[in-house]
Amino acid sequence: MKNIRIEPRIPGKPHPVDIHVGGKVRQRRTLLGLSQEKLGEAVGLTFQQIQKYERGANRIGSSRLYDLSRVLDVPISYFFEDFTEHHTASSNDNVEVNEGGDPMTKRETLELVRAYYRIQKPAVRKRFFELAKSLSAPSDD
Repeated sequence: MKNIRIEPRIPGKPHPVDIHVGGKVRQRRTLLGLSQEKLGEAVGLTFQQIQKYERGANRIGSSRLYDLSRVLDVPISYFFEDFTEHHTASSNDNVEVNEGGDPMTKRETLELVRAYYRIQKPAVRKRFFELAKSLSAPSDD
C-alpha cells in the first residue's frame, strides 16, 4: 500500500478539494449560462447555498454532487478533473478561488466561449476566431 500523508484540516478554512469542486460547479454553470438561482431551483436549493458550494465554504455531499452532475450534464469525475496532489499540500495555507489562476476558469473566458458558440454562421464564427488570434499575436512594435 502506498504511503500517503493527509494534510490536517484547518478549522474555519475551506478544504482545497471543496474549493476545487465548487470552482468546477461554477465553471460549468457559467458555461451553460445558468444563474445560481436557476441551478439552485433545479436541485432544490437556494442561490445562497449554491454560492457557498461554489466558494468551497460548504462541502457538497455525494448525493448532491450526483444531482449537480445530472443538471450540469457532466460525469461526477468532471468535478475532480485537474485536481492534483500539490493542491492539498500547498493550498491549505492560502485558499483563494481563481485569483489570477487558470484563465479557463475565469468568468470572462467562459462567457467568451458561450458567446462564440452562439454565433450561428460558421463563416462568421471562423472570422471572429481569426480576428481573436490576430489580436493576440505579438506585435513587432
